[in-house]
Amino acid sequence: MSKRRDAAPCPCGLPAAYRECCGRLHRGEARAATAEQLMRSRFSAFAVQDAAYLIESWHPATRPPSIDFEPGLRWERLDIVDTTEGTPFHTKGTVEFRASYSAKGGQAGELHEVSRFVRHDGVWVYLKAIVR
Repeated sequence: MSKRRDAAPCPCGLPAAYRECCGRLHRGEARAATAEQLMRSRFSAFAVQDAAYLIESWHPATRPPSIDFEPGLRWERLDIVDTTEGTPFHTKGTVEFRASYSAKGGQAGELHEVSRFVRHDGVWVYLKAIVR
């Protein structure tokens, strides 16, 4: 990761530099403590195109063999709408979110989803989604 990206605000929307926020998870220096933190780190992984982290943080039963990023698509903003369970004391949880993006030619769009997360071998992983 470039030093410029490391010092930039984290794409997940929290008030911290990428290197101190989701970058720590992407580098394997920390694990997500909650389902929401994993959701934020996965959004950031899409924003910085970190396929390895996305695969690693996906449940083995539902994980795809690879990640293909759409050329020209930029993930720009994450808004957490709601969470259920998903704390350090739970084994499952959901995160409802809206993720804004821009595509080629500046076309704006939004993904509205409820993501399901579970603990697998003691670590939070993404299981599946219900797209809204």
